[in-house]
Amino acid sequence: MLRINKYIAQCGIASRRSSEAIIKSGRVSVNDQVETNLSRLIDPSKDVVRLDGKIIEPHRNNRYVLLNKPKDYVTTASDERGRKTVFDLVRLDQRLFSVGRLDLNSEGLLLLTDDGELANRLMHPRYKVDKIYRVRLNRKFDPNDLSRLHQGIVLEDGLTAPCKAGFYCQNIDRIEIVLREGRNRQVKRMMEALGYKVKSLKRVRFGPIALGEVARGKWRYLSAAEVKKLKETVGLS
Repeated sequence: MLRINKYIAQCGIASRRSSEAIIKSGRVSVNDQVETNLSRLIDPSKDVVRLDGKIIEPHRNNRYVLLNKPKDYVTTASDERGRKTVFDLVRLDQRLFSVGRLDLNSEGLLLLTDDGELANRLMHPRYKVDKIYRVRLNRKFDPNDLSRLHQGIVLEDGLTAPCKAGFYCQNIDRIEIVLREGRNRQVKRMMEALGYKVKSLKRVRFGPIALGEVARGKWRYLSAAEVKKLKETVGLS
């Protein structure tokens, strides 16, 4: 049984908070009766939920999940050292895997799915899918280093592809970086090569999908429209 706002969120319609406003507006019905009670519990196997007259339900085939990963969680199904994993936060009866990874001390947008073809394409550099990270450094960022990022940084595993970067707020120790590669610890290694240390790193966008207002440690299903955009990004119909 799920609270009605959580059910709507898992259908990819809106976050739980936004779902509450939708419910209060009278746009939702359960078994053909308008439902405005936020405490209403939904049995997905029995109840028919409609939004604006159209049936809504979680995806029944492939599943696509957006998680706001907190720090101190590893991006694996299990960990031999007993550390917490992202799958402790997303417990479903269908096995999912992550689209790429975020380091233990990194946070932000992480996509989980059981759609292998889509996941492989999203991670493959050939499709040049933008991933946007917000980085806080140990000292102010020298604007002259922006050109070095734009040209690529030499790391032990080779020259990185050129990337976009710039300040994202008035704090001069914080920058936003757009990557199309997915090397291990790439952002941190690039910053270290320039003489900085990363104090915090958060991914806020993966291709057309933005983190939005999903709270830290929480997750939601992607909407059908979001899945369609992801597939179009990598040439899948």
